Amino acid sequence: MAGATLSSTLPPRSEVAPVTLRAALPVWARIAALSFGGPAGQIAVMHRVLVEERRWVSESRFLHALNFCTLLPGPEAQQLATYIGWLMHGTRGGLLAGGLFVLPGLLAIMALSWIYALYGEVGLVAGLFFGLKAAVLAIVAEAVLRIGRRALKGPVMVALAGASFVGIFVLDVPFPVIVLAAGVIGYLGGRADLPPFRAGGHGASARDDAGPYLLGDEALPQERASHGHVPRVLGIWGTLWLAPVLALLVLLGPGDVFPEIAVFFSKMAMVTFGGAYAVLTYVAQQAVEHYGWLKPGEMLDGLGMAETTPGPLIMVTQFVGFLAAYRAPGALPPLVAGTLGGLLTTWVTFAPCFLWIFLGAPYVERLRGNRALAAALACVTAAVVGVILNLAVWFALHTIFREVRTLALGPVRVDAPVLASLDPYALALALAALVAVFRLRAGMVTTLAACAAAGLVLRLLGAI
Repeated sequence: MAGATLSSTLPPRSEVAPVTLRAALPVWARIAALSFGGPAGQIAVMHRVLVEERRWVSESRFLHALNFCTLLPGPEAQQLATYIGWLMHGTRGGLLAGGLFVLPGLLAIMALSWIYALYGEVGLVAGLFFGLKAAVLAIVAEAVLRIGRRALKGPVMVALAGASFVGIFVLDVPFPVIVLAAGVIGYLGGRADLPPFRAGGHGASARDDAGPYLLGDEALPQERASHGHVPRVLGIWGTLWLAPVLALLVLLGPGDVFPEIAVFFSKMAMVTFGGAYAVLTYVAQQAVEHYGWLKPGEMLDGLGMAETTPGPLIMVTQFVGFLAAYRAPGALPPLVAGTLGGLLTTWVTFAPCFLWIFLGAPYVERLRGNRALAAALACVTAAVVGVILNLAVWFALHTIFREVRTLALGPVRVDAPVLASLDPYALALALAALVAVFRLRAGMVTTLAACAAAGLVLRLLGAI
């Protein structure tokens, strides 16, 4: 039973047997079930299973796919799974790998959204999410340092990260502008072969070991770009993505919550580069401040859900769409409206991911080893460090203080806390979570569980 038992003896290094789509299914299911810990943890799981254990793709092939996915809008880990699935088994393989990667998180977040909508403001559930916020703050802070150590190789990259933070936190520069500028700087520097831009990949060597791979450096993908590839892929996936959006606009009008969800998250899918943590800055600001779909603290609750369930962290957008429709259900029962809003959000968030991969992968396969592309990636990743730092500061302010005001000083806009609104219990839990992550080296699941338990205790004692 090929592929049915994942712990079975692996093929010897002298021979890597062909893998059918059916045999690949349980492997992709295993990866999906283990996809905790954000993009870094998810990518690590895929590398261990696909490169080290199964030996399906070579190290350099894996890193090249990862570099491309990092440059795309949307969740890089899900797109990486889609890319490698496509590399092995064409479009069907990409759909299987990318779809399975999303499914566990979709089901888990939907179940938690129902619980949150029904019980989130009362009793033990409120205490649970109060504790999760503190743990999420520590996890985001750890992500800033982890990605920073990997990306900031030299003063130029540090300067790009600093400029990115100032641009988005102080000057309110749109996130897509920051990413585009960083990519252009890196591309030009790499093309000119300037020393500070001689970077690429995600910190691992692209050198393969001596063992064979099912898809080594010289192997061709199962599908290659043919005549009419671009219009065909754009026609199919563009229709699947945008037809529901246009139908909702025509049937319900632009003022209804469902067209608003469809249009907003479709725009997000086109402009949110740099992974889930960077995306959340944009989503939180728009969903909280512009649309009023939910409160800042509720955004943290949603991130806590996404952190504790398998799948991409961007699944937090499903929670946002759920609450938006739940609170403006129209003629529908609130829970039905919320469920439809969450599913709609997930569709318009992930359908473009398949479009980007199926459209670009055949051409990107021809660009392996491109110096300018690697430099552009390195600069984009450096800029994203600054954006994630902005997210960490934003989360810290809204976790530790009950009230935050935006101060406008000419062109400068800064979020400043109201000191009298300091929440001592939230501060204590956040500090404990930071100590657990940075000093005690506690894992993500342990930190989340401990903080959630502390939140429950505080609720039982009547402290919150």
